[in-house]
Amino acid sequence: MEYIIKNGIVYDPLNGINGEKMDICVKDGKIVEKVSENAKIIDASNCVVMPGGIDSHTHVAGPKVNVGRMFRPEDSKKEIYAKKGLRTGTGFSVPSTYKTGYQYSEMGYTTVFEAAMPPLLARHTHEEFIETPQVDKGVLTLFGNNWFVLEYLKEGDIKKCAAYVAWLLKATRGFAIKIVNPGGTEAWGWGKNVHSLDDPVPYFDITPREIVRGLCEVNELLGLPHSIHVHPNNLGHPGNWETTLETMDCVKGIKAKPKYGERETIYYNTHVQFHSYGGTSWKDFVSKGLEIAEYVNKNDHLVVDVGQITLDETTTMTADGPMEYDLHMTNGLKWANCDVELETGSGVVPFIYSPKGPVYALQWAIGLDIFLNIDTDKVLLTTDHPNAGPFTRYPRIIAWLMSKKYRDEWLYNKVHKWAQQRSHVADSDKEYDLYEIAKVTRANQAKVLGLSKEKGHLGIGADADIAIYEINPEEKDGKKIERAFRYAKYVLKGGKLVVKDGNVVKEIFGDTIYVDVKVDETLEQEIMKDLKEKFTKYYSVNLDNYPVTEEYANSWKVIKIDATDIT
Repeated sequence: MEYIIKNGIVYDPLNGINGEKMDICVKDGKIVEKVSENAKIIDASNCVVMPGGIDSHTHVAGPKVNVGRMFRPEDSKKEIYAKKGLRTGTGFSVPSTYKTGYQYSEMGYTTVFEAAMPPLLARHTHEEFIETPQVDKGVLTLFGNNWFVLEYLKEGDIKKCAAYVAWLLKATRGFAIKIVNPGGTEAWGWGKNVHSLDDPVPYFDITPREIVRGLCEVNELLGLPHSIHVHPNNLGHPGNWETTLETMDCVKGIKAKPKYGERETIYYNTHVQFHSYGGTSWKDFVSKGLEIAEYVNKNDHLVVDVGQITLDETTTMTADGPMEYDLHMTNGLKWANCDVELETGSGVVPFIYSPKGPVYALQWAIGLDIFLNIDTDKVLLTTDHPNAGPFTRYPRIIAWLMSKKYRDEWLYNKVHKWAQQRSHVADSDKEYDLYEIAKVTRANQAKVLGLSKEKGHLGIGADADIAIYEINPEEKDGKKIERAFRYAKYVLKGGKLVVKDGNVVKEIFGDTIYVDVKVDETLEQEIMKDLKEKFTKYYSVNLDNYPVTEEYANSWKVIKIDATDIT
């Protein structure tokens, strides 16, 4: 199929296109220089054209997401999705699989990354990907509390750790290294936690600092497309901003060496809003968003996503087991907890971010502090869906960023006064333009994920993932901005028209992207001996039954990397 998108106002930061009126040609799923006279015309007059949105950190598939769905029938009753020709779905903060794909597509998003997969439960995650339409998918495999990793790093054997990481990424069809509360989730198996970068993990006698730095060295030794993706220790605790800065700083000096893509950073701090808290308790809780933003601005080795609070009732879920227990003890609501053999753990707790609650209002403001003071080349828009709020609130966040008037309506009329008194939001007159919105929702994600050759831009040869929004670039009405970005005028996925006038008009299934790293055969044989021993002694499954097999995707997209130079 050929298309020509005519007369659109194009925002494409990876190619330096800032509001230029131009045509975009599409053929065979790619963006091309020209098309034939038979091409279908899409009239984008008075509309904004951007690459398809990319969500680099969301929780949409896998065991803890499914626990959230089963755990909260009250959430499912809130929002029923029933449209002609499409699968019915339910759920507001934890939508069902088909509904998830449809709603991302309606917003103009075409690629999403599930942010935390327990290796043992990888098949569950990929089974849900099979039934998540409209988007390409990838998943980050959990490594920060894995027994093999802890033991190899304790022994100082970076090469064997790298070989194990390569094996596990291939076995789970994972995309990148995810680290959650390094050492703390393993400590939770002993009823404990770690609170500083230098607290030893029970039994393993290794520190979070050694885990983060060791896995960062492994990541660059292998040359993975994405940097390490880190959820630091002490999430959600007053005073944690110092731990956050220390964690960011502990990997400085390690050089980025990707063997695929154009990544320049070595460290990705996810949902940094939850890690930017000052004070010693909730009584003297203050924003340290400005200090975090200043550090990021001054350093080139990292990027952050925000995890913006949206002030909704939602469902929290994370591999940070002890944090979820703390949350349960705070709000007294339901709590689910799970330990995954030798690998990780997780928890699920419902949560209500009331705008009139002083702490929640300030959490909302802290995210905005970061957005409004950070270099827009180094920040990504997320809500850590569903932890800080559902992904369907991205358009509202865009409206807060683009319209000071809309932001101030919330600041002065809807949220508790702590947001004014204990943050810097009231001091900022910054309003994002559409070029910056395209950065924080598309271009920055593509680059940090190592996918900027094919995604996140509208240059010749890119995937024809395109979103068209009916909005005036000068629009400052927050509600109009929110509406425009919630329901795209048109969306093309892989060159196919999938959304028209905010409605899904074609159901398709994208690729599942994973990394296959080849290491030296001798090194691989060494770690296979360790695997066989541990699986025989500790695991409840046989090693041969562990890897995810070919049938667990609609279609795979494999990124092959040669790391046989590691010997």
